[in-house]
Amino acid sequence: MKLLLAGAGHCLSLALAREVNRRRDTQLTIVEGTRVTADTLAEARPDALVVPPLSAPSRLAPAEVMAHVEAVDANLELCREYDVPLIWCVSDELYEEGGDGLLDEHVVPTPRDDSLKRLIATGDRVRQYLPKHLIVRLGPLFALDGAHAWLPELLDKLLAGDDVRAAEDVILCPTSVDAVAMALIGMMQQQGCGADAWGAYHLAGTEPVSPYTFASVVRTQLGTHLERQERDATLGALHALRHHHDHPLRRVLNCRRVLDVFGIHQKPWRLELSRMLDDWCLLHDKESAT
Repeated sequence: MKLLLAGAGHCLSLALAREVNRRRDTQLTIVEGTRVTADTLAEARPDALVVPPLSAPSRLAPAEVMAHVEAVDANLELCREYDVPLIWCVSDELYEEGGDGLLDEHVVPTPRDDSLKRLIATGDRVRQYLPKHLIVRLGPLFALDGAHAWLPELLDKLLAGDDVRAAEDVILCPTSVDAVAMALIGMMQQQGCGADAWGAYHLAGTEPVSPYTFASVVRTQLGTHLERQERDATLGALHALRHHHDHPLRRVLNCRRVLDVFGIHQKPWRLELSRMLDDWCLLHDKESAT
């Protein structure tokens, strides 16, 4: 199977590259920007074009969102012309108002923000004009490296002793990029074997939590790892923020469909976080020894 990946440097791109390097059944071609060219698509002849998510789109400048939207629109036209499936990953922030229960795939987000509306409009075009597509909605991604990775900035602040502020009244599903990379490749492998199960899917970690709780677990686990290594560090303090005083905002994705269709279970984010921090400590030990 051949995949063409648009967006070198994104944390999901790096995770996909690592996963492909461990396998013999998948080839990966990576281009720098989000927008691919006809020559690139014709030369790569991929089984799918993968576009990583625009992370935290509600906090980006409208121009950045528009650039992403225009790139995806252009990719859509090329995929139609060359009959190439499109895998477009999108942020759970499109569910701007959340929901009291689990958010199912058939519930198309209806945000009020104009930039988010443009993303929804592009998703509508993908569904209308390209039958072979996967729109994969993800929780907030975390990784040790790459753009939009969440963890590096959080770890740097804690180690520097800086204060960390995070919302305690937003409930979401932290999502490991490594788990997403494995899932995407597994989904496309099954599509290549005749699954023909296109459409929208949700991928997220288990156990919904607030960003404040996630940061607290990171701080606790980091402190434990440092103690094991007998490394002294005064970690930064955490401060809870409240933006929704009446009722917490819940963005909890129902990931049942990806299990029913592809047999993919969601990985517990706490286990993924612990594994990543183990890797982080090993890397820093090697750097200290050199």
